[in-house]
Amino acid sequence: MVYIPLMLDHAREVGTHKRYSSKNSPAHLTLDSALGCRLIFVNGQLLQIGEIAARAGVSVDTVRYYEKRRLLPRAPRTEGGFRVFGPEAVERVQFIKQAQDIGLSLEEIGQLLATGGADECLRMRDLLRVKLREIDERMVLMRKFRQTLVRHLRSCEKELDAQGEAASCPVVVEISHTRNAPRAARVKESRK
Repeated sequence: MVYIPLMLDHAREVGTHKRYSSKNSPAHLTLDSALGCRLIFVNGQLLQIGEIAARAGVSVDTVRYYEKRRLLPRAPRTEGGFRVFGPEAVERVQFIKQAQDIGLSLEEIGQLLATGGADECLRMRDLLRVKLREIDERMVLMRKFRQTLVRHLRSCEKELDAQGEAASCPVVVEISHTRNAPRAARVKESRK
């Protein structure tokens, strides 16, 4: 294993840095963290939190939050207090984000990550079945909503074609009547 310091120099203020390869790095490398340096574990790729976040496409706060929620194992810290992770943390963060994208909650993801083997597979199967049912239900609602929007669009186009500048938006009129109808019915009911 070779440790290569990442030197931060004057260009740090503009967010750039120099990487030193084993060809141009000092002959004697140590594990000591010098001021302005961070160590990168090359063969095992020990990475700081910012690098994990960048590679996984999330914010540093997201990585911290996942660690706090125990979705990521607690990262060891350097003497300087920096969290360091193995490369598998990138894949784990990406898995968590992808699982969220398909509709799993962080609690559900945590349950999946806590087990292994057949139990994990059974839980994933059950969760996916539930998520598919939820998506199917949402799709039915979205189709109904789309039909409503198409109907409103046609009403607007018809009104604009017939009335031009004098048009009254039929959608606004319908929504106003729909909103007021239940209230009017309640007022009428309370007067009895």
